[in-house]
Amino acid sequence: MPMPIMTLTHGIPIWFLVLSLFLPRLSLFIGWIHMWWFFVPQPWAAVVWAFLPRVLVLIFIHAHQGFDLWFYIHLVTAIVVWSGSGVSHNNRRMRRRRT
Repeated sequence: MPMPIMTLTHGIPIWFLVLSLFLPRLSLFIGWIHMWWFFVPQPWAAVVWAFLPRVLVLIFIHAHQGFDLWFYIHLVTAIVVWSGSGVSHNNRRMRRRRT
């Protein structure tokens, strides 16, 4: 069954673009089940999916759309998540040392 035009942006469904902002690993898994082709060699795709799913989402968006608004939204989200994860990790480590 073909998807309506309104749910696609340059071949990528809107649900994927929105869901991958919050749950990139899950959205990539659902996309893999639907047999999308990623422009990353298969062994590397599995490694990137396991450790850096946001990078794989960025590669996928760039391969289909180039540098457009969705790419920059995902890039800013990745930077915010990666910069904030170090702070929360350091806070947890400091709390453990105090107790």
